[in-house]
Amino acid sequence: MGLPEQFSPTKLDDLSAIIRNLFNTSTDVLCNIIESEEADVKTRYSAGLLLALQGDPRIDTHTPEMISIPAATARLGLNPDEVDTIVDQYRDYGVIHEWILKECPEYIVNLPAFKIGKYCITNQEYRDFLIDSGYNSLPSSWEFGVYPHHRANHPVYTLAPEDAEAYCYWLSQKTKRSFRLPTEQEWEYAAAGDSHTDFPWGNVFKPDHANTVEEQILSTTPVGMFPKGRSPFGVMDMAGNVEEYTASNYAAYPNGQNIADDLLVSEGDYRVARGGSYTRFRDLARTRRRHGWYKKAIYIMGFRLAETVDNNDRII
Repeated sequence: MGLPEQFSPTKLDDLSAIIRNLFNTSTDVLCNIIESEEADVKTRYSAGLLLALQGDPRIDTHTPEMISIPAATARLGLNPDEVDTIVDQYRDYGVIHEWILKECPEYIVNLPAFKIGKYCITNQEYRDFLIDSGYNSLPSSWEFGVYPHHRANHPVYTLAPEDAEAYCYWLSQKTKRSFRLPTEQEWEYAAAGDSHTDFPWGNVFKPDHANTVEEQILSTTPVGMFPKGRSPFGVMDMAGNVEEYTASNYAAYPNGQNIADDLLVSEGDYRVARGGSYTRFRDLARTRRRHGWYKKAIYIMGFRLAETVDNNDRII
């Protein structure tokens, strides 16, 4: 992560005065604060912490907030002529040619309408799943297997893709809906929209728009806490906080080449993940970046839901 060896304070080490000031604030107001573009990061985080402890009304396990993405002819991927420029731009972060070449070439795909979760699945939702289903795979981020109640509204991590799919299956059975993980194509389009930008908000990285190493929080944050970083469709946290599994295994794009980079050599066939995380720099937060799970602590793997809909916006 490029951090100093000695102790280095984060932005959120002392919140006591702000929490005292917000202590008697209603949950509705706290919800407004956490997703406010005007409130500073300490105030937003403090509002999120109080919501975690009191019960965050934005989080409803059986009725997750989903955002409708209309059918589109989407331009995805990267022009090969841009690879060297991107590698040079992020060379100080150790980015190599093969990682970016995986994003090539640009291609056009017809995407049917779908829905995608406004937020990543949280610790609270995953706890509900474990209790109801008896599923026995715990997130490695739950130290000693203990549920982090003070992070109830933070995204759950680190999981295997099979755990994420087990959650989708369980919730589908409970609700009689058809939840699943988004495909790579759906995820990229929901993150960048028709503008095809490097980040959900545009082409220039802005540290206060996402929970990456640049923001120096070095922990997950409550979902939706970076409203300036929302995607063109209003989807939250697609450029930081936790990396997100898709439904797609790695394969070359149409007319592209299969890239046997260090991830493929080390892990074999792997599930593609998208978005950055609090342990990674901005290069991994690019909307087109394709990566996956090295089984190491620095890889912070979470997920969000998707649903298929018909032309009348009815869930299939």
